[in-house]
Amino acid sequence: LTTIDGAAPLPLTFGEFDRTDARFSADGTRVGYISNDSGDTSLWVQTLVGGAATPVIASQRKYKTPRAALHLSVRDEEGASVGARVSVVAADARAYAPDNSWMHADDGFDRSLQPFENHYFHCAGDCTVDVPLGAAHVVVTHGMDYAAAQRDVQVKANGATAQIVLTPLRLPDSYGKFVSADLHLHMNYGGHYRQNSEGLMQQARAEHLDALFNLIVNKEERVPDIAAFGTPPLQKDGVLLLQAQEYHSSYWGHLGLLFLDDHYLTPGFAGYQQSALTSVYPTNGAIADLTHAQHGLVGYAHPFDTPPETDPVLTNGLPADVALGKVDYYEAVGFDDHLVTNEVWYKLLNCGFRLPAGAGTDAMTNYASLRGPVGMNRVFLDTAGSDTPQSLRDALTHGRTFATNAALLGLEVDGKHPGDELASSGPRQVTYHAALRSFAPVEHLELVYNGKVVATHKLGGAHTQADVSGTVALNGSGWLLLRAWSKEAHPLVLDIYPYATTSPVYVTVDGKAARSPADAAYFARWLDRVIETSAARNDYNSAAEKTATLDYLKSARAVYAAMQ
Repeated sequence: LTTIDGAAPLPLTFGEFDRTDARFSADGTRVGYISNDSGDTSLWVQTLVGGAATPVIASQRKYKTPRAALHLSVRDEEGASVGARVSVVAADARAYAPDNSWMHADDGFDRSLQPFENHYFHCAGDCTVDVPLGAAHVVVTHGMDYAAAQRDVQVKANGATAQIVLTPLRLPDSYGKFVSADLHLHMNYGGHYRQNSEGLMQQARAEHLDALFNLIVNKEERVPDIAAFGTPPLQKDGVLLLQAQEYHSSYWGHLGLLFLDDHYLTPGFAGYQQSALTSVYPTNGAIADLTHAQHGLVGYAHPFDTPPETDPVLTNGLPADVALGKVDYYEAVGFDDHLVTNEVWYKLLNCGFRLPAGAGTDAMTNYASLRGPVGMNRVFLDTAGSDTPQSLRDALTHGRTFATNAALLGLEVDGKHPGDELASSGPRQVTYHAALRSFAPVEHLELVYNGKVVATHKLGGAHTQADVSGTVALNGSGWLLLRAWSKEAHPLVLDIYPYATTSPVYVTVDGKAARSPADAAYFARWLDRVIETSAARNDYNSAAEKTATLDYLKSARAVYAAMQ
């Protein structure tokens, strides 16, 4: 409450929840607002004097058209009840969800493929939805290692029941034993719902996701979920939840800081204009050093939507931090353009840097429509089936991974898997085996060697499964990986287009390191622009900050200069 003259604002409501869309009554004695105290949204009216709050409850509903109950039962291949993501579109072409479920919607869609965005809710295994009579279209997914199930159910006056039995998608055991993780999500980030750890883990179970990293980060002037930081990992019903941090610097690029074992790094960002923290110091490299001092891992989050060299002002610090050994993983699939992001990654790999593939959705899980569900972008880690924090860390740092929003990928080259090194005493032909399983069709399955596609495998039938073999000539040091992708969007994939990639198998021929003078020159030019922009700034807090920043960038540029 304040005055027209701007008197000191005083709160009328209190509590660890959000109150939005407040409206005063005409006589000024009451205020109505939406609360998410229960996690869901609800309408309340509170008296100005005394503060008594009363919920507004819709105790009776009247519908223009008849409705009946549609009961859904979701089971796995063994008949066990499993949680799932469910979409129900009734005969009136509207989406429906149970009264006690959060309704979500995809935040983008291709109108040439579907008339409306996907609406969905998470079902614990059995759920009931009241829908208009007639044909209801039901879509059920349970992660990426089960096929999507689609049914048309006739709902009559006495209701209907649909039992959905999911069909598993499995890679052959020879490619590894994987667990899945979303390395980048935000439990609460300003949405109208209010999320908690239990609700987040329930969503993960429905998405058949094994591990979650909640990246605590500032939302403008506040840090949602900061009270959750530092708690031990939570594990329940096969889901592991770990607290981590996203470091926000739009100047240098966003970082994921995983496995911190002591404290949250403050202030959590640099280079924020119109604030007291406009200085672009510390660099991401300095933050990486602080993270490693806490035994944490550093990854570049949602790297690029457009080719960096086309940016009018280029400031991103990725090449500097990789050159100086600060980066532990790279979000190869995330909130970005996957092909663009991976082209930059390929250039770094060509320079001889070993950078594993990670993935993160950047889901803001208390929004109704923003980004997507947890695990939409996820990394599969070959941990031999272990789901401990240490096993996840080991698999990620050693590159025993593939990152995806749709397809499962397996790759073996001369007996080696992603993350391994294949050494050869000279150029030779080697045999590779590859597998793909996908809940949505993909157009391309390709083997990439040092940034070039060296083998393309056609996908027949539904374009959702492949087991292929071939040979590739190793004529120089570098790397090999498998990728699968489509140019266009697909309604089952709540992302811009399907994309998946393994981490590299590293190739060493005659003991020589991988080398690409052209790509080294590319990053040297990149850093020239960053150095020029950073040197021209006058908002450092001290001369020492400016000197440290420029010295860091110049030392990284020297690494690339030596490669040319």
